[in-house]
Amino acid sequence: GSCGGERGWGGGVPVRAIRCSCAGRNPGPSGTSIGLSGPGLLCPQEHVAGLRGRVLYRRPMTLASTTIDSPVGALTLVASDAGLVAVLWEDDDLLRVRLGPLAPDDDHPVLIEAARQLRGYFAGAVTAFDLPLDMRGTDFQKSVWAALLTIPYGETRSYGAIARAIGRPGASRAVGAANGRNPLSIVTPCHRVVGTSGHLTGFSGGLKAKALLLALERQAGELPLR
Repeated sequence: GSCGGERGWGGGVPVRAIRCSCAGRNPGPSGTSIGLSGPGLLCPQEHVAGLRGRVLYRRPMTLASTTIDSPVGALTLVASDAGLVAVLWEDDDLLRVRLGPLAPDDDHPVLIEAARQLRGYFAGAVTAFDLPLDMRGTDFQKSVWAALLTIPYGETRSYGAIARAIGRPGASRAVGAANGRNPLSIVTPCHRVVGTSGHLTGFSGGLKAKALLLALERQAGELPLR
């Protein structure tokens, strides 16, 4: 059914007290359920007991993280139970990718596998990643990131080509902005997107790192640890 209700705030994230048709889960006084909706949380997936209109609080989900050394500096890997959420650069802008609280977890299976494949990538042995991904962004951003995954190893595409690939030929600038917000660096290969003339453009990991990654893929050699 349709949902509507009052806004509250939970852990700095706006949430909404809602009535929905999911009877049987924490029923409210009228026989309906009270739940939360907000970024990444949709009714009727989670519910809390309470009264319509009460200010509700939701703690941001803690994500597992680990850090590995690489030829382009230390990389922080972040995962949820659903998959890999982010690969962050050593000096990444905290406002570029907002994730909430992180907890070190060197035993998380997704992080272990991601670290193994990334080491293989830098050794020139892995040319395609096979990992569950938990992409978090707007529908447009996720469409851009999905298009990045189609760029073959060792090849590049322009921002205009990505815009055309997602059916938005006039959205090259928006594609560039979404590219810059890509949380899954290297795994979702935003480094393979270049300017129309083929020149290297802005990159969250720095142009030196972008050049190194492209050189690795073109030469299929091994990059030494930095």
